[in-house]
Amino acid sequence: MKIDIITIFPDFFTPFIETSIVKRATNQGIVTIKTHQLRDFSKRKHQYVDDTPYGGGRGMLLQFPPLYEAIKALKTENSMVILLSPQGQKYEQVTAKQLALSNHLILICGHYEGVDARIEDYIDLELSIGDYILTGGEIPAMIVADSVIRLLPGSIQEESQETDSLQQGWLKYPQYTKPESYLGHDVPEILRSGHHQNIEDWRQYQSIKRTYQKRPDLLKKIKLTAKEAEILEEIKKIGK
Repeated sequence: MKIDIITIFPDFFTPFIETSIVKRATNQGIVTIKTHQLRDFSKRKHQYVDDTPYGGGRGMLLQFPPLYEAIKALKTENSMVILLSPQGQKYEQVTAKQLALSNHLILICGHYEGVDARIEDYIDLELSIGDYILTGGEIPAMIVADSVIRLLPGSIQEESQETDSLQQGWLKYPQYTKPESYLGHDVPEILRSGHHQNIEDWRQYQSIKRTYQKRPDLLKKIKLTAKEAEILEEIKKIGK
């Protein structure tokens, strides 16, 4: 996969690209990430890329011409152009899975008060990572890139992907490591039993319980199996 990121702060991404799973994926040739300074596509004096909005209003907008020129220079027939924007659809794991099937992503980082709306004619998808205010689209772009890269074959162990929270819609079950006991805080006995089926059943129950207690909104998106529905009803009864 190839990921191109259009931004006015390309240095912001250096630690991200040079760290952890992302660095390993780039070193192994699983993904190629390149940042592009938006100012390089500006034809204005001093390479300005922002201006005041027509009709008045506070703040500045990223201009249409440099964004258009950047997309034109980078886009191919296999590209998906994505604008990171608070007005976009909410980014979720299902979207990450879809994007992981792409060959080429172009991520546009908004900034200031937003971008000239004419660029919307040249994007394929508008994404928001949540209903809160950030300085720019750089952090959202990293979130999208990271979540997609970890889904690419070879980036991490396949088993780790499958058991991640939200991968199957559920939150992950509680996990523990050594020591077995510390100041009266003990690891659940069932996890020390060595009985694999009992452990799997316990983990499934706890995963459903956590989702019901912490993120009940997720239940609307999950197609329950008969067993999952039975467990959920049991948890609801206990909760009462």
